[in-house]
Order: sequence, then structure tokens, then C-alpha cells
Amino acid sequence: MILTLNAIAHLLVDGVCLAALFYHGPGAGDTRFVAAVMLYNTLAFTTQCLVGLWTDRMGLSRKAEPFAMLLVALGWFLPLPLTLRVAVIGLGNSCFHVCGGTVTLEQSGGRASPLGVFVAPGALGVLIGKAFPWLGNTLAIVLIAMAVAVFFAYRKEGDPSETVSASSAKSLRDPLPDYRGSAFPLLAAALLTIAVAVRAIGGCCAEFPWNTGLVTAAVMTLCVFAGKMAGGFVCDRLGASKSSAVSIVPAALLLAFLSTSMPASLLGQFLLNLSMPVTLWLLYKLMPDEPGFAFGLAASALWPGTLAGMMIQLSGSARAWLILVSFVFGLAAVWYTVSYLKKGETK
Repeated sequence: MILTLNAIAHLLVDGVCLAALFYHGPGAGDTRFVAAVMLYNTLAFTTQCLVGLWTDRMGLSRKAEPFAMLLVALGWFLPLPLTLRVAVIGLGNSCFHVCGGTVTLEQSGGRASPLGVFVAPGALGVLIGKAFPWLGNTLAIVLIAMAVAVFFAYRKEGDPSETVSASSAKSLRDPLPDYRGSAFPLLAAALLTIAVAVRAIGGCCAEFPWNTGLVTAAVMTLCVFAGKMAGGFVCDRLGASKSSAVSIVPAALLLAFLSTSMPASLLGQFLLNLSMPVTLWLLYKLMPDEPGFAFGLAASALWPGTLAGMMIQLSGSARAWLILVSFVFGLAAVWYTVSYLKKGETK
């Protein structure tokens, strides 16, 4: 029940935030709009690791999440200057993602599939808010109602200590131990975090000349949504190592060499996004006592990587090699982390 509510709330939060940018902003192409988008992404993504540290220490995820949703709704309704509006929705977005992600991880029972269910609807929210910003009022009103529903769902749930945690269950095919109470696994966590940024660079370098309108953008978004949704289930079935190999390798080849083909690109996007829940799941396995920080760490690396990818101007074989190398690095980070976790199991 709570996972379903949070998944729907994720769509609404991202939808309201993008609607606020495109409806209340000065308009795409204006330098003020570009600055607003930069500020929003910085606050919404790069602050998540800090928010995660705070919520982990204070144990406030369930209490803070409904208020984060209300903060985003207020960012739409209040007559605020653009910079202040962006700050409100950006910080509200960051807090919601961390809190919702924390609850999802804590109640995942050691499985990766709930992560995919939670993160996937965000892609649909971004598309709706960007393409139909005039729906902002409706989205914000429904978001307020959803905040109330989430609040009472947590009240009904009772003591969160009674929920199933990752340490009390095993994944289906890849029974990796966690490191509860042990030293922080710095290298593995750093490699996964860097892999998120590097993979974002490679993903942004791919060009899709066929993506020229709302219909193609919607189809692309649906493939991203489906990939993220399916990724956790594939991980639970095949394990982190195999699921990453069967997704990242063909995705790298398709996006590096066949991005001008719409069918190949769509398949590549689907396969690439299969790996997203896997990365989040592995980070949580490394630090199960800090679910907020684990979730926020990956998100914090995403925006710098995306920004770097947008700034890099390559073509031909150079672009193809960058995509290949970035994706292979991500695969290597996953394999190292799985090896690290399994090695700890034998100690």
C-alpha cells in the first residue's frame, strides 16, 4: 500500500516541479529560465546525500515525507519570485525523494524490485509537467491529497522498527550480505557513485535525431519508465551481476553505434535503465544503516554527470568510445561491489 502511494506521489512531485518551471518561469530559451533549471536540478539532486544524512540521523523519513510533498505543492500555488519558487520546489523534491526512497529500501525485504516501482513513475511525471504545465493546478491538488493519504498510511503502519529490513531477507538469486555495523565500504561506494555520474555522461552524449516532438519524447519516456520498473525484478531474478551484464553491454552497443535508429535507441534506453535500481540496491547493501544517504548518494552524482555530458561536444568514433567506456565502467563498478559483498560473506 505505502509503496503504491509513494510511487504515485513520485509522479506527482516531479510533475508539479516541472510544471512550475515551465508555467511560472520566463519561458524556454530565456537566460533566466536556463538559470532556474540549473538551480532546480542542483537543489533537487545534489542535496539528496546531505538530506539523507540528516534523515538517517534524525529518523524523520516518515514524518518529513508528507511535509516535503506539501512544500512542493506550495511552491506551485504561492506567488513567489522565480528564484524562491525554484528553491522551494527543489528542496521539497530532494526531501521527498530521500524520504520515499528510505521507506522503500527499509521495506524492500532485501529485494530490488520495490526500488524500480518507486523510482520509475518519476519519468512520467517529468514528461507530464514539461509537456502539459497547465495541469499544474490539478497535479498540485492531487499531491496535497496524496500527502494526507501518505501521512495517515504511516500513522496506520505504526512502529517502523517492525517493518522488514534488508538484513532480514535475501534476494532471490544473488544472496549478498550487508555490512550493518561494520566500517564504511569506501571504495565500493565510491565506484558505484562515480559510475552513476560517468554513466550519465555517456547517456547524455548519445544523440537521437529522430526525437523531434512530443510523441517521440513520450515513447522514449515510456521506455525509460519500463526499464526502471523492470530493472529491480530482473535483478531479483538474475542477481546484480548477471542483470547488469545483460542490460549494460547491449545498451552500450546500441546507444554508441545505433542511436540514429529509433527502435535501437528505444531498446538501448530500456536496457540502460534496467541497471538503475540495481545500483541503488547495491549501495543500500553496502550501508543498510544509512538508507537515506545510500539513496541520496546516487542522486547527488546524477546531476553533475548529466551536466558534464551536456557540455561535452563529441562526434563520430570519439562519442561512441566515450559511451562504451562510461557504460563499461558502470558494469565494472557493479561487479566489483558484488565481489566485495560476497567476499565479506565468507569472512
